[in-house]
Formats: sequence, C-alpha cells, structure tokens
Amino acid sequence: MQNLTAPELAVWLADESRQKPVLLDVREPWEYQTCHIEGSVPIPMSTVPARMQELDDEATIVCICHHGARSMSVAAFLERNGFANVINLTGGIHAWALQVDQSMPTY
Repeated sequence: MQNLTAPELAVWLADESRQKPVLLDVREPWEYQTCHIEGSVPIPMSTVPARMQELDDEATIVCICHHGARSMSVAAFLERNGFANVINLTGGIHAWALQVDQSMPTY
C-alpha cells in the first residue's frame, strides 16, 4: 500500500495535468458532515465490503479517515480484494485541516 501526505495530495489535486484520484472517505456520516475534502465519496468503513462494487477497481483510490488508521485498514482490504492502486492519506482529514485547509473544522 502506498501512503500520501496531505500536502502531497493537495499538490496532486491542484495539478490539472494529472488524472484525479477517487477520494474515498471512510468516516461515519456525522464526521463527513463536519468536514470533508471537496469531491470525496463517502462510504463508511463498515459498509465498504457491501459497497465496494461501487468503486472502480482500476481507478486510483485515496482512502481518507480522521487520522489514517481506519483508511489504512480499508486500503488493505481493497488491495486484498483486487484493487491495484490504493493509497492511504497519512494523518487523515485532521492532517488536511492542519496542513492544507486551515479553515476546515477539526474534531
């Protein structure tokens, strides 16, 4: 599994010449409602096994949670189930709020 920091993801998303990854937010609905990266897809961790057919197994997927532990588990699960291009956002949405978008609420 690959890892990516919040600033590295921000650079990638800002680069118009690069194909955008799928931003898979695996937090609970209340967490997603509190804050999220624009364009992310909310699929709570507990529902990923039942909903993984909604994801393109050929796409590059960046898994996001609060601090990076749940997303790492989901990324490992997706890899075990045939997804080849899975990346974990190190530090999660909290790192994004601190390092990229200081206007984002934290919890």
